[in-house]
Amino acid sequence: MNQSEELRMTYSGLLMYKGEKTVRVKFERGKNDFAEGIVPSGIIEKSSGFSKEELEQLSNYLKFNAADIMTKAKDVNPIRDWLREK
Repeated sequence: MNQSEELRMTYSGLLMYKGEKTVRVKFERGKNDFAEGIVPSGIIEKSSGFSKEELEQLSNYLKFNAADIMTKAKDVNPIRDWLREK
């Protein structure tokens, strides 16, 4: 990926999917490029604007950093955050 392009990553809290704890992760670059993946599998489910090589890099990033992302996702509480905005 071009080092001058800003890549933003956001993630959900812990979710249960098929009996397994997972986290949904979204990468965004610019206005139109995005990739959505799942931790801990590292599978990229949807994407637009990223090359195959970039998607492979993002998938590897998710796999390599799965434990850290899962730990951070435990602190995400959308209801608490939503109430703070009121």
